[in-house]
Amino acid sequence: MRLRFTAVSLLALSLGACATTSMEPASAIPASAEQVTAAEPASVEELVSAVSIPYERFTLDNGLTVLVHTDRKAPVVGVSVWYAVGSKHEPEGKTGFAHLFEHLMFNGSENSPGDFFEPLQQVGATDFNGTTWFDRTNYFQTVPTGALDRALMLESDRMGYLLGAVTQEKLDNQIGVVQNEKRQGDNQPYGLTEYEQLENLYPSGHPYHHSTIGSMDDLSSATLDDVKQWFRDHYGPNNAVLALAGDIDVATAKAKVSKWFGAIPAGPAIKPVAAPVPDLDAPLEKTIYDRVATPRIYRMWAVPGLDNPDYLPLTMGGTVLGGLASSRLDNALVREQQLAVSVVARAEIFAQAGQFVVYADAKPGVDEGTLAAALDAQIAKFLAEGPTADELQRATTTYAAGQIRGLEQVGGFGGKAPTLAEGLLYQGNPSAYKEALERAAAMTPEEVRSVTSKWLSRPVFSLTVEPGDRTEGGENRGGYIVAPEAGSGMQPAFYNGPFAAQSMGAAANTATAQADRSKLPDVEELRPLDFPDIERATLSNGMEVYFARRDAVPVVNVEIEFDAGYAADPKQRLGLQSMMLQMMDEGTTTLDSTELAIAKERLGAALYAIADADKTTIGLAAMEPNLAPSLELMADYVRNPAFDPKELERVRTQQLTRIKNELNDPGSIGQRALAPALFGTDHPYGIPPTGTGDPAVVSILTREELGDFHRVWIRPDMAKVFIVGDTNLADAVKLLEASFGDWRAPGVPAPTKDFTAPIPSQTSRVILINRPNSPQSVILAGRVLPQKGTEDLLVLGSANEVFGGSFLSRINMNLRETKGWSYGVRSILRQPIDQTSLLIYAPVQADRTGDSIVELRKDLAAYTGGQGVTAQELERMVNGNVRELPGRFETSRAVLGGIQSIVNYGRPDDYYETLAERYSNLTAQQIDAEAKANLLGDDLVFVIVGDAAVISPQLDKLGLPVETREAAGD
Repeated sequence: MRLRFTAVSLLALSLGACATTSMEPASAIPASAEQVTAAEPASVEELVSAVSIPYERFTLDNGLTVLVHTDRKAPVVGVSVWYAVGSKHEPEGKTGFAHLFEHLMFNGSENSPGDFFEPLQQVGATDFNGTTWFDRTNYFQTVPTGALDRALMLESDRMGYLLGAVTQEKLDNQIGVVQNEKRQGDNQPYGLTEYEQLENLYPSGHPYHHSTIGSMDDLSSATLDDVKQWFRDHYGPNNAVLALAGDIDVATAKAKVSKWFGAIPAGPAIKPVAAPVPDLDAPLEKTIYDRVATPRIYRMWAVPGLDNPDYLPLTMGGTVLGGLASSRLDNALVREQQLAVSVVARAEIFAQAGQFVVYADAKPGVDEGTLAAALDAQIAKFLAEGPTADELQRATTTYAAGQIRGLEQVGGFGGKAPTLAEGLLYQGNPSAYKEALERAAAMTPEEVRSVTSKWLSRPVFSLTVEPGDRTEGGENRGGYIVAPEAGSGMQPAFYNGPFAAQSMGAAANTATAQADRSKLPDVEELRPLDFPDIERATLSNGMEVYFARRDAVPVVNVEIEFDAGYAADPKQRLGLQSMMLQMMDEGTTTLDSTELAIAKERLGAALYAIADADKTTIGLAAMEPNLAPSLELMADYVRNPAFDPKELERVRTQQLTRIKNELNDPGSIGQRALAPALFGTDHPYGIPPTGTGDPAVVSILTREELGDFHRVWIRPDMAKVFIVGDTNLADAVKLLEASFGDWRAPGVPAPTKDFTAPIPSQTSRVILINRPNSPQSVILAGRVLPQKGTEDLLVLGSANEVFGGSFLSRINMNLRETKGWSYGVRSILRQPIDQTSLLIYAPVQADRTGDSIVELRKDLAAYTGGQGVTAQELERMVNGNVRELPGRFETSRAVLGGIQSIVNYGRPDDYYETLAERYSNLTAQQIDAEAKANLLGDDLVFVIVGDAAVISPQLDKLGLPVETREAAGD
């Protein structure tokens, strides 16, 4: 259950050891800018023509609008239900209710009283969750085709048959969970900025004045009667859109939707919300303090939403100004004047209003007034001149490419079903996405200039976030400050959805018979996974190529993996590889950093360099019509990095700022302490897991060291090429030969990584890192396991899934769903190539830190001490893993990851197709044996990041040795 679309990446451990030689990269291709960009890229219009989601629409008598899109590429259906209710509908004293109710919708209904995730996991659902935002609440899951009836029954049951299952106990629990979600967000660097943005841009009483998370007081005051009335007022079928996309047709959809939803009565008639775009009377300035690496200077304006056509020129304007790698602000403030380490400009658009936000993070040592003046000058220049035709073309190409990539999914956060539903809910048109793309393709520079100038010439809210101790937390933020004046037109009411006129009052639809809800529908026959065939080839220089065809969207994904990773960093040069990868983004021998960014944007290509513990990856997401020039650009990027000395100091400062940010982020602080505690400082896995390195080292790295590292580790004899997408192997090999075939390895032996360093023995202990005034404690715990990542760990992974590896795991159900002390707790079985480890992650409210560790240890001891896996847990785990397989590999990116796993871990090509039988044959005895052997608590090392004054007294009950440290911070 999330407030907004985010993705979480947790505890990525990484590592170090290497040699250095000479400066020039091996076998550099003598490319020129003309060669790299010779092929004419596809036009924006051509890309837009490839974006299409054909749909059919019908409406039940009770007002439920249904959208159906057929996509037979996989035996799955994306189910997406959007209700026209969000935080803008909350009156004074009820802030946070929309999101709180979203949580309650997962706690069971009258005919399915258990946790909503239980039956979903049983059928192998993927991409299942819910989110709340200002204008809507949505719920979604992608299910195997044979489980569609069950998904529809569950969604309809909580739409029409919920209130009997909402109890005071459930309400109290979810109030605690949501309050911990609020603490978790507030606890991050810049975690209070959204409150400032909304409270200062929108007057009190305006629907967008308060945050979606709400205030602690309002959440605490929620009564059972309050939430039940919220449901009655907002959750009628006439206030909802149901979108189905995937292995479904409209005739089948009509029959199934009518069966499950037809008898639900319509809700009350709905009224529109007044949400005018406000003006500030005069420019407004404010400074706040936070634990951040460097000052951040904001400029913000309230702007129109999706109900005003100006939103799209504003969106394109934000992209040109500060949303592209080659943006105006990047070029001026980061590259040329070098006043900032990063800049952003974007339009944050809601249904009826939004914000245009620009910010710059100051380069250390730069006077804030100088940066502010330069930022304002660039904004003024853009408002006067507007974008060039080329800038706008690159912005719209990037926009179209992003849309195309997202439409490979049928459901989830941004696939076909939610795209259709959002268009209808917000703009009255399921094809709004297509109209926006066509408008963007036809947009002129003058239109962007005129609209941005119109809205950004108004008084601005200027916010500065200075490094320092916070003067207030977020506990009392997120609600109304004062009551709105009577008759102001600002009082939240019901949103006028696109189908509001179809509201039929509260009378039930007597034409539809009640469906049998006495039991969950049976799951029909499920088609097994048909993992794509892996085709192989070898380039003339020996590079191995692994290919699979997926043609659902005109996109080709390419990743070149090198056997390096952070484990290749020399122990005295931590951060070397990360710096090398950052410098690769700053240009080639023929394209400077701006020209490289422009070349990517013209092609609609995403080109990136990343690393983890074991490998370094150069990736490309290309539009199929632009595959040839995109691969040429990729080859130039890989083979000819300039390591331009003029860019080195700027990149060094950016890297040091990233490290400083990590030292202010509670999760990163904990990870930096846990890795060396588990593996020891001599082991390649015992380093700061992000790979950003040691600031003392980063401060002195030379251009020659970066070039030598590239020469030694980024070489064709240590590379594998993975390609999945809308092409074929023969064409792919031909293009790869043209761009990489003449790349030769240097005349020195390939390097190897050394994992022989002994891992220290452990006894359970606590490392407490003091981060004063933290409203939440981040608990990390871990132990090193004896297995290698390449071993068969299916049974051990299953044991961990039961303990902490899923939402329904024992520790999450205890600390979140029973105690309400956390927004989410999990355990992770990390499987790098060499040494595996068990990690536990538990952000909890500060006053329950000690109690939470007691519960974690108790749960682990019980699991390994006789209370092994139950029959229900085994059934859920087996069914979920077997039935999710087709949905797990819905996208080409997922297939590419699967092929990489098969190749890197030495698995057979049919590995994923064998998993159904292997999971089905698992026994409780096997799982219990693995748990008892590996999921032990006697040597768990705990790292706690939080306020020591609050936490320390709670640790006495643990009986463990405690070492207290101060957070490094600044």
